[in-house]
Amino acid sequence: MAHPLQLDPFPESRLEVDAGAAFVLESKGKWWHAGFHLTTAIAGPSILTLPYAFRGLGWGLGCFCLTVMGVVTFYSYCLMSKVLDCCEKAGRRHLRFRELAADVLGSGWMFYFVIFIQTAINTGVSIGAILLAGECIQIMYSNLSPNGSLKLYEFIAMMTAVMVVLSQLPSFHSLRHLNMASLLLSLGYTFLVVGACIHAGLSKSAPKKDYTLESSETARVFNAFTSISIIAAIFGNGILPEIQATLAPPATGKMVKGLLMCYSVILVTFYSAAVSGYWVFGNKSNSNILKSLMPDEGPSLAPTWVLDLGLVFVLLQLFAIGLVYSQVAYEIMEKQSADVKQGMFSKRNLIPRLILRTLYVTFCGFMAAMLPFFGDINGVVGAIGFIPLDFVLPMLLYNMTYKPQKSSLTYWINISIIIVFTGAGIIGAFSSIRMLVLDAYKFKLFSSDVVD
Repeated sequence: MAHPLQLDPFPESRLEVDAGAAFVLESKGKWWHAGFHLTTAIAGPSILTLPYAFRGLGWGLGCFCLTVMGVVTFYSYCLMSKVLDCCEKAGRRHLRFRELAADVLGSGWMFYFVIFIQTAINTGVSIGAILLAGECIQIMYSNLSPNGSLKLYEFIAMMTAVMVVLSQLPSFHSLRHLNMASLLLSLGYTFLVVGACIHAGLSKSAPKKDYTLESSETARVFNAFTSISIIAAIFGNGILPEIQATLAPPATGKMVKGLLMCYSVILVTFYSAAVSGYWVFGNKSNSNILKSLMPDEGPSLAPTWVLDLGLVFVLLQLFAIGLVYSQVAYEIMEKQSADVKQGMFSKRNLIPRLILRTLYVTFCGFMAAMLPFFGDINGVVGAIGFIPLDFVLPMLLYNMTYKPQKSSLTYWINISIIIVFTGAGIIGAFSSIRMLVLDAYKFKLFSSDVVD
């Protein structure tokens, strides 16, 4: 193997201290804080979509794809962390994904490609978090007042107001305690849902189990690639360099510990939710397994208090997820608007932060209320966003940085992953867009129902 990046004799000349890096991405964290951030970014309520993804794959292919995605993403994130460690040792610690990609690949357009994809993902997830939080409140309200007059967009407005307040937490590092609670919430609602699924599956009113796939071969292929894109979106995060940036230097080796913590939670939650949900509902699985457990017609298939508690846990974690995925946007805003020479809480920096973050969250809330059909966009986000950033670029960055021999196993594993997931991303994007077109007739602006 050739030597990786050489030491920079003038490291200080490459370091630019700006307000985005100094304030939002302040480097004070421990490895377990990184683990909390990673777990919040990956192990969110999208776990409850896994039985729906299995619906397009079946038992064997579903378990296989879930395992492959887990192994590949863990490998991918470890490689990216190694590239970041290498750059840090060479005197060029990168705090942003876009700067890392542009430095290693030596291409100015790559900087803008990454920032475009990251912005699309992060804004999309922020919109989705507010939408799903509003839907959680709507479900609880409907249970308490079946004939109530409040609409979905009104609950979204309430959640947006809460997010505006929380958005004023100044830095990624300041979310560490919130994200530790988020990790516990993820375990909590997963165990509640798994217990509810087992209860439903063993009860006298258990739905008829049917695991057959679509009869049309074309439909089976498209559904399979849509499911693969959904699983990719669930495993993706797209902000690993920004999470590693929160670690106190030197960061070398710390991120792998955080990844091990995160994937321990993933191992417990992903498989249990996917298997239990698909076991009960089969090809009738809803895009949110909680909805399957609370059908529109007939009684709930599990104790109401269990499902309501699960909804509360999901709701609380959605706030943490919205905050984590907003950090890149806040960092960009702070870099342009704040003065690094003045304090984080100085009047000069506090007022622009308050105004800009409020405007950003309000925009996300407005989009959530106007376009409540985010379930169908999940696959598109996975194919177009997460697959390039989490399945392709890390392999390319590693090969460019460490330059493994072309005859080595590492080189060919990385190239194979790039080729396979680029193809899967293209086909998955086409399949997911096809699903959007097929469901277009259901879409209605400012609807009071979320389209799955």
